[in-house]
Amino acid sequence: MFKKYFIHGLLSGILAALAANIYYRIYFFATQADFSRILGVVRIIGLNILVSFLAAFLNYFLVKWLKQRGDIVFNFLFSILSFALIIIPISISLPLDIKFPELFPGLAVPMIFFPALAWFTVVPLFKETH
Repeated sequence: MFKKYFIHGLLSGILAALAANIYYRIYFFATQADFSRILGVVRIIGLNILVSFLAAFLNYFLVKWLKQRGDIVFNFLFSILSFALIIIPISISLPLDIKFPELFPGLAVPMIFFPALAWFTVVPLFKETH
């Protein structure tokens, strides 16, 4: 049973990392603000896959513990935690030599939602039909 959640986490992590890197490139070409020292491609990929795997573990344990209500509780928690994490890029202190530090939240805040969006996008692939 855990294999399904592991694959779901892996697939959503890859999808979120792909979307985040595409957004990163578009944002760079639109603003010419380079934040690669703070949020580079490898870090973006790693964070998205890590968050997706953590979501997979949380979903697995909630479904195991709460049975039918586990998915509902997980969806609610994942959404709320995504919104709560907005505080991180808003409050981060950037190095003084970074140009256009005020543009960093515009890059990082939307990326916070990519793991949740990817997770909810691939959910239909893992639904059990009876």
